[in-house]
Amino acid sequence: MTPKIKKILYATDLSANSAYALGFALKSASLYHAEMVILHVFDRPTIGYAPMLDVYVDDKNRQALFNEHAADVKARVRKRLEMIYAKELEENPEYGDTTISIEVCEGYPAETILTMADDLSCDMIIMGTHGKGILGNTFIGSTAKRVLRRTRKPIFIIPLPKEKLDLTFQDE
Repeated sequence: MTPKIKKILYATDLSANSAYALGFALKSASLYHAEMVILHVFDRPTIGYAPMLDVYVDDKNRQALFNEHAADVKARVRKRLEMIYAKELEENPEYGDTTISIEVCEGYPAETILTMADDLSCDMIIMGTHGKGILGNTFIGSTAKRVLRRTRKPIFIIPLPKEKLDLTFQDE
């Protein structure tokens, strides 16, 4: 028996080409009548930079910076949703019925995506990837690969098509 999909986790790096994967996630949530969680993970500073960061930024200021960046990310995600709704809502009014929440975390992206998918009781993970260079069709991104190898949930990894898309995000 196929499991019921009630909640979908869409993980985004907010790259300019993530419109395609976000549209796919919205369509999937609509088809399954599922709730959708949009997740963006701030990459944790590497071991070499973390001590230097601690010298210049105390915990209070670090939290303030995180809150500021999280608010910016949420605003950008909402703007992207508005762009998709403006383009797609007339043809797909059911998109407007999708319950969407936005989560912003700091951590190692693959591990945080997997943890959040479990903590939020998500039934499916959707994320985009894009090929780069000559080997673009051979390899998927390292985060997508790590999530794919370690999850036991259904996962869709959406490659960016070669043709020019009619919707891209240019707010970077």
